[in-house]
Amino acid sequence: MDKKLIKSQAFYLYMALAGLFVTALVACNLVANKFVTVDLGFKVFVISAGVLPYPITFLITDILSEIFGRRKTNLVVYVGFLASIFVLFILWLGGQFDAIPNSPVSDMDYNTVFQNSWRVILASMAAYLVAQLVDVRLFHFWKSLTNGKKLWLRNNASTILSQFVDTTLVVLVLFVGVLPAETLFEYIRDGWFFKVICALLDTVLIYAIVGFIRKKFKLKEGEEVEFL
Repeated sequence: MDKKLIKSQAFYLYMALAGLFVTALVACNLVANKFVTVDLGFKVFVISAGVLPYPITFLITDILSEIFGRRKTNLVVYVGFLASIFVLFILWLGGQFDAIPNSPVSDMDYNTVFQNSWRVILASMAAYLVAQLVDVRLFHFWKSLTNGKKLWLRNNASTILSQFVDTTLVVLVLFVGVLPAETLFEYIRDGWFFKVICALLDTVLIYAIVGFIRKKFKLKEGEEVEFL
């Protein structure tokens, strides 16, 4: 395959994954105010609705880390951080104008949904930035330690540890001093355990996706593709 074509296809793949990452991240922040129960049969989890799409972000960063390397993955993480700040600004801006009488969404409805969003997004951003950078660092630590082998190990080890950091930080920033310690522990436990299950389940998915990409770009195990 022509090198110019390979770089072009790699760039479009990188941009598509980055776009999906930012979309999932923004969606997490917008729905994070709603808490739900998820019944998996063996356990009923009490989690924020924002947790539901969040494991996708860690799956994508692991794919980016495996295929494009640490530097380009960290760039996507920082872009996601800036996108969250921009969303926070838009939510604030929308609240500065009064709704017209026949608006489908009244000021009260808007404030009910988004009045706490600034705190949710700030908490999420702080936890997200730390956890994602920890995830990328741990992923490449295990990748270096295993000489590019055992994708399942770096995928799960990095995600499980970083998700614990993320869940703990979000819950503490949002609810410390507001909810009793027992409830905080329950939110951290359920949120993290749910993410661990998602991380274990996506192992098959990451092998399938990375395997397809390696075949497409003729990459060896542990090899990364360059487009710049």
